[in-house]
Formats: sequence, C-alpha cells, structure tokens
Amino acid sequence: MFEFVLVRSPKKRDDRPRRRGTPPEADAAESLKLARALLSRGAESDAIAILTRAVALNPSHSAVVTRLGYCLHLSGQLAAAAAEYRRALTLDPTRFDAWYALGCVELNRKRDAQAIRCFRRALALRPGSARAHFDLGRALFGTGDIDAALDSFRIAATDRLELRNEALARVARIIPGSPRADNAAVLEARREWATVEAVAEGILMSTRRRARSTGRKLRVGYVSAFFRSSNWMKPVWGVINHHDRARFDIHLLSDGDPPNEEGGYSRHPRDRLHDVRSMSNRELAAAVIRLRIDILVDLNGYSFQKRFGLFMRRPARVIIGWFNMYATTGIGAFDYIVGDDAVIPENEERFYSERVVRVPGSYLAFSVLYPVPDVAPPPCLATGNLTFGSFGSQYKLTNEVIGAWATILRRAPGSRLSLKNRALADASNQAALRRRFRCHDIPAERVLLDGPDEHWQFLAAYARIDIALDTFPYNGGTTTTEALWQGVPVLTFNGDRWVSRTSRSLLLAAGLGEWCAPDLSAYIERAIALAGATTTPAEIAVLRWSMRSRLSAAPVCDTAALCRALENLYRDAAVREDV
Repeated sequence: MFEFVLVRSPKKRDDRPRRRGTPPEADAAESLKLARALLSRGAESDAIAILTRAVALNPSHSAVVTRLGYCLHLSGQLAAAAAEYRRALTLDPTRFDAWYALGCVELNRKRDAQAIRCFRRALALRPGSARAHFDLGRALFGTGDIDAALDSFRIAATDRLELRNEALARVARIIPGSPRADNAAVLEARREWATVEAVAEGILMSTRRRARSTGRKLRVGYVSAFFRSSNWMKPVWGVINHHDRARFDIHLLSDGDPPNEEGGYSRHPRDRLHDVRSMSNRELAAAVIRLRIDILVDLNGYSFQKRFGLFMRRPARVIIGWFNMYATTGIGAFDYIVGDDAVIPENEERFYSERVVRVPGSYLAFSVLYPVPDVAPPPCLATGNLTFGSFGSQYKLTNEVIGAWATILRRAPGSRLSLKNRALADASNQAALRRRFRCHDIPAERVLLDGPDEHWQFLAAYARIDIALDTFPYNGGTTTTEALWQGVPVLTFNGDRWVSRTSRSLLLAAGLGEWCAPDLSAYIERAIALAGATTTPAEIAVLRWSMRSRLSAAPVCDTAALCRALENLYRDAAVREDV
C-alpha cells in the first residue's frame, strides 16, 4: 500500500461550518487537518464525509480532492478513489502524490499496464522516490517485463532498511525468470537476500544439528501455505498418500487452509495436521523441536518467502527443499534440494547452496486426484489450421517469449495463438499485450485473449487449442501437467537453468521427448513445421485421445516410485547426518 505522510492531529475535532468571511483556502486547510486526525484514529468514513463536503466547497483544490481519493482508497472503494485521483490530476498534473496513488489503485485492481504509466509519471516528477520505483517494479513484473522490474527493485533497495529488505526479497523471488540472468546471478541474489533476512530475523546462520532419538519411526514434517490448492499440489498428494506409515510419521504444517479429500489428500489416521498460520518463525521452530521432527521439508520455495526464517533456525535434524523449487534457495540451512537429471546437470551443482539429490523420472511426478473435464477433440480437425496456446501466468510472457511466438505466427500464416490468464481479465492489460504483438506485425485477430475462470472451466478451455507453447526462461509446471492431462501436447526446449527445464523434466518422464527441442531456434522451427504439415491434425488427434493412458503408464505419473525415492533420501539423510 502507498504511503502518505500525516501531519500532527489537531487537539480537538471541529465539525463546525465555515464562518462567514473565512477564505475557502483556510476552510480546505482545516478540512485536511481534520481528515488527517480522523484517519489517524481509523475513522475513514468520517474523514470521507468531511472531505466530500470540502470538495463541494472547494472543487478546484487538488490537495483536498487527492486526500478524498486517499480516504476512499483506504476504505476499499478503488474505482471511486481512482476517479478522485484523476480529477486531482486534471486540476494539477504535477501532483506526484496523485500520480503515485493512482498507480497504487491500478495495481490493486490488477491493471498493471495502467499502473506502469502512473508510476512512470510520478517518477518523472520525483525520480528519487524509492517507493515509486518499488511499486513500478511490481507492475512491470505483472506484465512480464522481468528485467525492467529487477532494475526498479534494485533502485528501491538503495533506500531505507525496511524497503531495502523488501526489494531484495522481490529480486530473489523473481530473478530465476529473468532472461538476462544466469545460474550465478540467481545464487548471488538469493544469498544476498538470505543474509539480510537472517539479520532481520535475528538469526545466526548456524550449522548446528540436532540429535535424533533412535529406535523410533522417522518424523517428517511438510511445510506449505498451499495444501488446499489441489491443482497445484498434485505431486505432493501423490507422494504423501503413498507414504509408509509403518516407517514414517507424517506431520503437515499448514500456513493456509487445511487439505481436504476433494483436493486429493487421502487422510491417514496417523497423520498430524498443524495449523501454524498464527505462529512466528521463532514460535514454529520451537514447536518443530517439541514435535521432534527429524526431516523438515519445505514445499513453498520462494512462493511463501516469509517462512524461510523457520528453516534458517534449523529446528530439525535435516532440512530439504522439494516440489516448488526451481533454483537454489541460497540459504545455507538447507541440506538438500530435490531435482532430477533433466533439470540439474552435474556441471551446474556449483550454483546450489544445497546438496543436489536427483530422483528417477521427474521430481514433479503427479497424480490427478480430483474431477476434471473430459478430453476434447483438437480444434484443428474442424478448422484445418493450428491454434497454439498458453495458459501460463502473464509474468512469464517476457519480450523474448512474445518475439518467438510472433515469429511462429508470421511464418505459419494460418495459425492463431490463444492466451488465457488472470491478468487478462482487465481490458487495459489486454490492450497492452496486443500492442506488444503489433510491434512484431501480428494483428489483433490472430491473438485470442481471455481472462481467468473457475478451475473446471479453465481446464475445459484447453479444448480451444491444439498445441501448447511453453514459456521461457520460466517454464510451466502446473500449467504443463494440466495441458498434458487435457490431451494437449506441450512444446518446449532445453533451457539454460532449472526453471527453463521444468517442462523438459515432465515431457521426458512422460515419454514425450520429441516435444522438447534442443534450443530456442529448434523450438520455433518445430512449431512452424507442425503448423505447415498436412498430417499434423490427425497426429494431434491420435496423441490427444491416448494421452491420459500414456501418462498413467509412464514414470511422470508414478508417484509411488517418487515417494519411495524420497523416503530413501529421508532415511539416508538421517543416517548420514547422525554420523
């Protein structure tokens, strides 16, 4: 949320009407003071009433109009707040506070393209505003301009301590998806943030290990804020449901809504679920010690960054990162990180602060344990032309991705591209994305844009596309598994880092290695060749109808084997660390 500096509150509230002869400017100043005092006490409705009257009396007073927008903003009336900020800027287009606040409203409304425009206007007036740079970074990230977002966050990181920490956290979170970053840059950024965070948490980065009580089952604690997110947690529930409860005690430490059977979790009577949402990292670390958990597994990665302080305290004998990992954590407290041969080659292990463990098949082997739509016939059977598509998040649509897809569309003139994600619910975001394609001479009618849906309808929308095009350098994970399960092949290529090889891991384990090109150029050429081949519709149809049976028989869906591999890791790690 944006910040306004509040002046000292007046000693006494004064709602008396303006005396005859009092200049309007004086009345406006008194209204502003009174509104600030009311806001300092949380009386937003009263402040809105005062300022509404003041605006009626002083319709040309841009400061009063801006403050009314701020009060409406605080009360959650975003559209009304935006209208007042725009009115203030009509009166005085040099108001930094109104441009910045309007940008924040647009950001809250998921209108990233509009927010970028506002923050840039604000920074033109006040280039040194670290907060405006930070929020510009948030908006740029939302559109897929990752490198520009990183630049903004790094400028913000030069400011006061609390904003520096927050900005470095953002850099550490998003840098794996940066086109200009590499493995070394990712490790450096994450180590830098981890060092700062450890200081903020008051943690000495210790390698001290806790002794394990022998003669009992290993106690495994899984930590996640997303246990209720069934579509996202397919690999997790596939593993946890197969655990051998005769040899392992399973603890689920949940920072969100608890898991349920509808989402795929088969509740075992011996499992223990802990709601830890209200616990600080220090409190949770103490609880983990009391529970005598031996193996603590982080399923969040940088998607729930604030919980890393738990692992930095080393409350368990062994700390492991799995599932939502697609780069090193950069945190010395992690002993192991789980990947596979497809995502982490041996020559890249030096870019990991953890010991790399590779499981057979895919580290994301999954099971679909909730209802999904039936597979639909590919649309190319009816149209004769391919519809490519991507339902990945907007922040994955980098300029390089748009450029590659535009090349495919230009050289495959009968094809179209269908894009669907949450950001495209907003018309201004759609317009901005269309402009990016127009820069490559791709007309609007060849790019179909659609916003989010309830999950069933979201999956049903795969009936509209023939081939999914993977994003890069940030591949799909859940997006790839869902496309495949709905019968849609995913075209990807072997990238230069883990996050650029996630789809490769899934495709190789699915026996679909021919859909993983060796590099970007081959990826583009393969898409063009598929669009031009007369045999493609029939081949796609055969693959589509056989996809689920093919996946079910392949290692990509062998979650029992993945569970055994993880259990072996847990046992071996416990013995190794006891030595």
